[in-house]
Amino acid sequence: MKTLLILFIALLPLQWETDFDTALKTAREKNKLILLSFSGSDWCAPCIQTKREYFESESFIKMAKENLVLVNVDFPRRKKNQLSAEQTRKNEALAEKYNKEGNFPYTLLLDANGKVIKSWKGKPDAPVEEWVGEVKKICASYKK
Repeated sequence: MKTLLILFIALLPLQWETDFDTALKTAREKNKLILLSFSGSDWCAPCIQTKREYFESESFIKMAKENLVLVNVDFPRRKKNQLSAEQTRKNEALAEKYNKEGNFPYTLLLDANGKVIKSWKGKPDAPVEEWVGEVKKICASYKK
């Protein structure tokens, strides 16, 4: 039964938060770091590639479920993908604080207080497994 439960949990898709305040609260409660991802989901080819190759990889999913609260800060351009006015305001506020240069994709690792620990401009240079290992090592060093 326990094996079945573990398998079921492993098959669940990753939960990407869109509310930063909720992410901060969850990170504090669960002693996790926050991975903040700035993307243009419907126009930025490197963003789409990063999502597919890195964020949807089996090794990232496993590591993220154990160590991270994920936050997607999306800036879609196509009319059919537009966010609510409230979500757009929240994303713009996060961009003003964490992504003033307007990099896409731009990935940051934050502590539970929102302090930047590490950032990656563009698609990570390292192969997926190496990058996931780097993130996991940083997370381990912040565990209490």
